[in-house]
Amino acid sequence: MDLQDQLKNLFPDHTPEKEEVLEEQEEQLWMQDDPIICKYEKRKGKPITILEGYTGADGDFKKLAKELKTRLSVGGSFKNDAIIIQGDYRDQIMNILKEKGFKVKRVGG
Repeated sequence: MDLQDQLKNLFPDHTPEKEEVLEEQEEQLWMQDDPIICKYEKRKGKPITILEGYTGADGDFKKLAKELKTRLSVGGSFKNDAIIIQGDYRDQIMNILKEKGFKVKRVGG
């Protein structure tokens, strides 16, 4: 006896409504004309990738940071209007941002 049958036994007069299927819409981030700057640094001997130059809302930039961290399976943070990703992932990040439609400029080594 599955859950639907149990519910029918408990509430015989109830007729279930058809559930609306919600299509998952990808949230649109604000696109800018200026390129996002992708640079590489070492802090305390550890490599990091920094993304700067986004002129949209901080909320959009935080969503972008979260998506990058999950797609690359790395740690990172959002501080002072910059995304800091642990490790040297410039090429992968640039490819992901180009897929989304952003212009990206590589700075440094």
